[in-house]
Amino acid sequence: MTTSYHIPEGGLPPQTQITTTRAIFTEAFAVIPKGVMTDIVTSNLPFWEKTRAWVLARPLSGFAETFSHYLMEVAAGGGSQRPELDPEAQGVLFVVGGEVQLTLGGATHELAAGGYAYIPAGSEWTLLNTSDQPAQFHWVRKAYEAVDGIDAPEAFVTSDADHAPIAMPDTEGRWATTRFVDPDDMRHDMHVNIVTFEPGGVIPFPETHVMEHGLFVLEGKAVYLLNQQWIEVEAGDFMWLRAFCPQACYASGPGRFRYLLYKDVNRHMPL
Repeated sequence: MTTSYHIPEGGLPPQTQITTTRAIFTEAFAVIPKGVMTDIVTSNLPFWEKTRAWVLARPLSGFAETFSHYLMEVAAGGGSQRPELDPEAQGVLFVVGGEVQLTLGGATHELAAGGYAYIPAGSEWTLLNTSDQPAQFHWVRKAYEAVDGIDAPEAFVTSDADHAPIAMPDTEGRWATTRFVDPDDMRHDMHVNIVTFEPGGVIPFPETHVMEHGLFVLEGKAVYLLNQQWIEVEAGDFMWLRAFCPQACYASGPGRFRYLLYKDVNRHMPL
């Protein structure tokens, strides 16, 4: 199975380009299309060298609450010896371009496109680009919600290629999820998975649930229902869904439609 992942281009549109895009921000959801991820909307982070980040999601009062999502670009020779400054933050890294060297728990891992790492809260880790080409990866962060009597999860490093997608029931494989964590493992309070639709595959009802979502389209295109609007999305777009925002989709392109999906799971609702 050939796999490709969208890599941001950056740059700046010409003065002749019209301003109208598919960018949307509402009380229930947001769409950040790939065309607005230009150089001038990137951010710098403390103790990261030769690195820039597109911040796609962050906690906002009254909107999404639980996570942040960065799309990172590290130039040759860049990286960080102090990447995470919040001792309560856990993270997932997913590499989409180039190669990075991750040191985690005393072990060093070389991660290329498709590489995936779970980093528990309080971990000591570093990330460097030791190659001569830029590297791009997603970094999803969430404050870990510890539960008395349940151990904290352990670090692990794996890859997209090492996990076969699991078909959703009664879909004949048209809708499947690559799961990097067992859904019944109560140690984990977030899942970052990859969802795959074959051409013509659908979510056949408007999912309406308590988990909030971040979806980055890795490959293909689809028509996505967000609240009451059907919106075309393609590789490189990001969607941010508030809890209980209805969602569904039709995979409308000639190839597979795949996205990296965040959701909060396995915890009581804070009161």
